[in-house]
Amino acid sequence: MTIKLLEDKQIVLGVTGSIASYKAVDLASRLTQAGAAVEVILTEAAGQFVSPVTFRSVTGRPVHGDMWDLDEHIGHVRLGEAADLLVIAPATAHTIAKMAHGLADNLLMVTVLAARRPVLVAPAMDGGMYEHQATQANIALLKSRDVTFVGPAVGRMASGLVGPGRLLEPPELVGHIRLVLGRDGSLAGRKVVVTAGPTREPLDPVRFLSNRSSGRQGLALAQAALDAGASVTLIAGPIEAEVPVGVELVPVTTAVEMHDAVISATTGSDALLMSAAVSDFRPTSAAEHKIKKKSDADEGLTIHLDRNPDILEAVNKLKSRTGFPKITIGFAAETQNALEHGRGKLQRKGLDLIVINDVSAADAGFAVETNRVTILGAADQVDNWPLLDKSTVAERLIGLAAQLLADQRD
Repeated sequence: MTIKLLEDKQIVLGVTGSIASYKAVDLASRLTQAGAAVEVILTEAAGQFVSPVTFRSVTGRPVHGDMWDLDEHIGHVRLGEAADLLVIAPATAHTIAKMAHGLADNLLMVTVLAARRPVLVAPAMDGGMYEHQATQANIALLKSRDVTFVGPAVGRMASGLVGPGRLLEPPELVGHIRLVLGRDGSLAGRKVVVTAGPTREPLDPVRFLSNRSSGRQGLALAQAALDAGASVTLIAGPIEAEVPVGVELVPVTTAVEMHDAVISATTGSDALLMSAAVSDFRPTSAAEHKIKKKSDADEGLTIHLDRNPDILEAVNKLKSRTGFPKITIGFAAETQNALEHGRGKLQRKGLDLIVINDVSAADAGFAVETNRVTILGAADQVDNWPLLDKSTVAERLIGLAAQLLADQRD
């Protein structure tokens, strides 16, 4: 699927001589599918592990190796200056050492020296090579020159040893690439809080009250905010999906826990996007042990419920005292009279925008990849969006949040 941030971006991927170079094929494929134009530079050693035709097959673009074989005038300058990002993955200890000391003995190294855009390095090496003081000194020197390092991961290496040295997996590398490309976006320097997923209210040690929220829309909002350059705190109920690379994750379970986390996180924040599906009620008390069925003749079980704290009302009171969060966007998951209920929630809770959706629809709302929403503003502006994938909904909402914050600054 195309990723808006990566669409038409020029990325040079340098691949050096590591057994982990097979992962670079997957990385190149993912970036290409996301819309980026990927040009690969293979060092001579990397070519012993993966052939140029493999990369050419997944990118549809030329693969470069010997600097003397480029069919253009000073091609390394074109590669270095035209790239939006230079990624070296995997990067061996030898390549990192050459970068640190400015050596220019192959096409990748002269391209590094010619690069005028960010450089991201993902190390991969075996044994104690990563922890060796020479490697660490070289990395520290490159970081002082604004080179970004990600990883390595800790795990089993080709030698059978276990320790730091494994190349990060391609999905995580894509996440770090998005962080670098998005850091000057419309929300650069802004602090954004996003809530996602359901809450769970325990009945006993094995049962709970909850809802069908998967957290997908909240995760998409967090990713879109990262893509726009924001610092993102994600407060998430129990969800199974991977969280975006770069968020500060605050896991919670109950509505009370989410309430406390939101109040803490929104202090000094620019925006809150409250997309979590929070339980309105909780059992008055949870049983210490599993509730047992006594006999088939039992008439049933009566559960007494107490109302959970209203998080958005608490945020509105906080904002009236402190001015934070600067903007608040709420969500209303409805099954009937959606616009009427959403308008009431917008007014009662002092929201800047509310996102309303009918979760009874089969193709929108909970546990699906798409959403159909209505955006209601404080001045009663209504904007009906068509059926969209949740990533697109998130990108549009983050765009609205950025505009609201910009309007405040003006």
